[in-house]
Amino acid sequence: MTKLDLAIRGGTIVTASDMFKADIGIAGEKIAVIAETVAGAEREIDASSLYVMPGGIDSHVHIAQPSGPGIVMADDFASATASAAAGGNTLVMPFALQQRGASLRGSVEEYRTLAEGECHIDTAFHLIVSDPTPAVLGQELPALVEAGYTSFKVFMTYDDLVLNDRQLLEVFDVARATQALVMVHCEGYDTIKFLAERLERAGKTEPYYHAVSRPEIVEREAAHRAISHAELIDVPMMIVHVSGRETMEQVRWAQQRGLKVYAETCPQYITLTAESLKGLNMTGAKYVCSPPPRDCDSQKAIWEGIAQGVFQTFSSDHCPFRYDSTDGKLNPKARTSFRWVPNGIPGVETRLPILFSEGVSKGRITPQKFVELSATNHAKMYGLYPRKGSIGIGFDADLALWNPNRKETIRQEILHHGADYTPWEGFEVTGWPVMTVSRGTIVVEDGKIVAGKDHGRVLEREKSAYAA
Repeated sequence: MTKLDLAIRGGTIVTASDMFKADIGIAGEKIAVIAETVAGAEREIDASSLYVMPGGIDSHVHIAQPSGPGIVMADDFASATASAAAGGNTLVMPFALQQRGASLRGSVEEYRTLAEGECHIDTAFHLIVSDPTPAVLGQELPALVEAGYTSFKVFMTYDDLVLNDRQLLEVFDVARATQALVMVHCEGYDTIKFLAERLERAGKTEPYYHAVSRPEIVEREAAHRAISHAELIDVPMMIVHVSGRETMEQVRWAQQRGLKVYAETCPQYITLTAESLKGLNMTGAKYVCSPPPRDCDSQKAIWEGIAQGVFQTFSSDHCPFRYDSTDGKLNPKARTSFRWVPNGIPGVETRLPILFSEGVSKGRITPQKFVELSATNHAKMYGLYPRKGSIGIGFDADLALWNPNRKETIRQEILHHGADYTPWEGFEVTGWPVMTVSRGTIVVEDGKIVAGKDHGRVLEREKSAYAA
């Protein structure tokens, strides 16, 4: 009989399709036994009042990423993965960013050196293609996909990242040829520039006008254009961080026509609104992200999309900057215009408690749907299934134990990220992760990080189950 290192006993196991009482026995890094009773393990955990779920997979985070002159991202790999683990996650997927003029392969290798030995939980990289030269398209990108970097992101906005339509088509063509999954940030670059400059000329420079400069029509138009490009090339595509009704309906329209168009949404789009950016002085800068949060009807639309299966994944888009810092939200240029406020908010630790509370605890989704949105679909979408994303014999022992009845108030003092604030300060939730197990090792117990930053590994991936 296999010697068991850890037994999780008496819990209610929740997968994307099932919910049942059973014990789990872990040997080494794998789930070895699922049975009515598991005994004889070196350590036993009483989970009799808890949900035992697959560890969360956050497939859209930004960690230690170049962010422009004088701007420093608030999380390195150690702090980001500690924060993620405390929020019930066992794997995060950040982006290896190619800066213009740089080698894509060189960018990946450099980024990997930042991660090796610095992760509390596992990580796997997407690529960001910002400079699709013939060498990148013909050599580097296909070779990297073959090496296990099987998804990449492109941008339709931002001065140093935007690709024009011809470049988008060329990159989509490589994705089709290599069976990679292409992720798209959909916002119209020229329209945003036009609106931002018009607002600045009118003296409307406070953080709130960031949202005004990026109305939902800008996201909707870009999403429709990206969908059209994907249809033309016949390539599957993931539209990331969908913020509201108009873009959700574009995705639903594409899906109803049989196109392989997938979508992701985030906590900010079910809890925050553009009004959040109206804080006194510069406090609205804490909520500046792109696309910006919209309004209450947009929140309702996101829940409609979740219920209808429009959204496959729920990610954080964790992009942390310090607020009270000259290298973060309050850099000198940011005080002159919203255009210079670093885009992004911290959220990797709060993603799952917010989704559980707003979704499961309020009866909008089942626990099984929670697992699907938070773990299983991420693993399938990005080539990690069946190693990650569910609970079954032979899977990595990546587990999160949840107290579904625990009430908690989100506040900066209990979080582990590198930012100096949370956009959800004072937000009350019901449901909280109390233990996180990564590959059989307890990483977080009662809110304390108990495993070293050398535990996590950088993983290569298979092709997406959705990209064939």
